[in-house]
Amino acid sequence: MSKPTIFMYDTTLRDGTQGEGVSFSVTDKIRIAESFDQFGIDYIEGGWPGSNPRDMAFFEEAKKLDLKHSKIAAFGSTRRANLSAEEDPQLQTLIDAETPVVTIFGKTWLLHVTEVLRVDPKQNLAMIEDSVRFLKGKGREVIYDAEHFFDGYLNSPEYAMSTLEAAVRGGADCLALCDTNGGKLVSEISEMTKAVVSKFPDVQVGVHCHNDAGVGVAVSLAGVEVGATHVQGTFNGYGERVGNANLTSIIPNLVLKMGCQLNCGPHLERLRDISMFIADLANLNHDNKAPYTGLSAFTHKGGAHADATKKVSHSYEHVDPTKVGNKQRVLVSDMAGRSSLLMKAQELGFNIDRNSPETKAVIEKLKELEFHGYEYESADGSLRLLLDKLTDQHKPHFEFEGYRVIIEKRSPTEPTTSEATIKVNVNGEPHYTVAEASGPVGALDHALRIALGKSYPNLNDLGLKDYKVRILESKKGADAKTRVLIESSDGHGIWGTVGASDNIIEASWQAIRDSVEYKLLLDERKENKG
Repeated sequence: MSKPTIFMYDTTLRDGTQGEGVSFSVTDKIRIAESFDQFGIDYIEGGWPGSNPRDMAFFEEAKKLDLKHSKIAAFGSTRRANLSAEEDPQLQTLIDAETPVVTIFGKTWLLHVTEVLRVDPKQNLAMIEDSVRFLKGKGREVIYDAEHFFDGYLNSPEYAMSTLEAAVRGGADCLALCDTNGGKLVSEISEMTKAVVSKFPDVQVGVHCHNDAGVGVAVSLAGVEVGATHVQGTFNGYGERVGNANLTSIIPNLVLKMGCQLNCGPHLERLRDISMFIADLANLNHDNKAPYTGLSAFTHKGGAHADATKKVSHSYEHVDPTKVGNKQRVLVSDMAGRSSLLMKAQELGFNIDRNSPETKAVIEKLKELEFHGYEYESADGSLRLLLDKLTDQHKPHFEFEGYRVIIEKRSPTEPTTSEATIKVNVNGEPHYTVAEASGPVGALDHALRIALGKSYPNLNDLGLKDYKVRILESKKGADAKTRVLIESSDGHGIWGTVGASDNIIEASWQAIRDSVEYKLLLDERKENKG
C-alpha cells in the first residue's frame, strides 16, 4: 500500500515576516511565490488581507500569477463575537482577496477563550463553525488553524476536540494543529496528533509548529509519523521569536529519510538554491550551519574524515549532497592530512601527486602558517596561490616593491583621511601610484587598482564583499597578531583571501594582494580555456 502524499504549506510570506529582521517587498513576495510554484510547494500563505498595505498589494498582484501547481492562501481569523459571519468585514477581505484557499485560526485553549477573547466557550464554538461555513459557501478551500491546540488539549481535551468538531461541522477541509508557543516535545505532539487523526479519519490533519524548544523540525516529523498529511512551516525557519518549523529541513527528511511522497520531491535538487534565494531577498546571511542547505553541511576538515569520504562518500555523509543541490567541500587546516589536501587541491583545479615530496612539504608549510595565524578554511584564493608558490608553478602578474600609508586627522571636527602610496612592477615597467580613502585599507586597495588598471582592465569587475578582522593572542593587547579575511567577487565567482601579521595594515595588504592575484589567475585560466 503506497503512502499518502504529504502536502507542504509554506507561510514564509506571512509568519516568516514576523521574524526579527525579516522583510519582503511586494515584488520579493511575488518572486518567492513563483519560485515555490516551480518547486512544487502545495500552499503558499501570502499574508493577512486588510492588515497592512503590503499584503493587500500582494494579493492584487497575485491575481495575475499563472501558477501551475501552488495554491495561494489568504490568512485571517474567525468572525468577531458580536457580528455574524456575513457582517464581519475581516472575513469579507478574505473573500475579496480572491484566493482559492483561505486559512483561518480560532481559539482552542480555554485560557484564550475566556481571558483573551472573553467570550463564552459555546460562543467561541459558534464563531468557528459560522466562519468556516461562510467561507465554504463562497467556494473556498478552508484550512482551519487550531491556535494553541496542544496547550488547549492539555488543559481540556474535551473542549479542544469540540473546537475541531465545530470546524468540521462548518465544512473545514483541513485541521491544522498549532503548537503556537513552540514548547511541546516529540512525545506530546505524537500522542495528541494521533488522537485527532483517530477521531477525524475523514478529514485531513496537519501540524503547524514553532521552534522555541529547538525541536520544531522533530515535532513536525513526529506529526507525520502518526498520520498528519499536511505540514506548515517556513523556509530557513524564519518566524516570530526563534522561528517556525524549518521546511528546508522538513522536506528532505520526509523525502530522503521517511520515504514520503511530496509534490516537491522530484525537484529536491533545487532546495539549496531556493533557500539561498529567500535569504538573499530577506537581506540576511544564509546560515552556513543549516542542515542540508548550509555551506558547511557536507564540509570535511579532519584528515581521517576527508580520507574516508574520498574512498566512500557516505562513510561521513548521511545523504548525497547533490540530492538537495549542495556539494561536498574539504577544508585544509593544521588538522589536514594528505587526503584533505588532495581533495581540496582537486576542488581548486590543482593537480598534486599524493606520494610526492611536494605534498608532504605543502602540508608542513600549511601547518606552520596556521601556527603563525593564517587560516585557509575560508580563503580558497590564498590557498590556491600558496599551492602554486610551494610547487614552483606561480607566475606573478606583478611584482610588489613597497607601500606607505598615512592616516591624518587635522581637527576634532574633520573626518579621518588615509593616503596610500604603492610601487609595483608590471612586465618590468614600474608603476608608482597614490590614492585616498576614508580608511587605510580602502586607500591601499584603490592605489593597487590604479597601478594595475591599465595592464589589467578586468580588475574593474573586482569588488570587496566582506572584510573580517580577528585579533589573535589577545593577551598582548594592542600588540596582538591580527588575521584579516577578505571575501571578493567579480560577479561570476566568490573567493576568500587571508593575511596575518602583528600589523593590521600589513595583514590587510596581504589579503588584498592575494585577492587581486587570484582574480588575475582566474582570468588567465579562462583565456587559456577559450
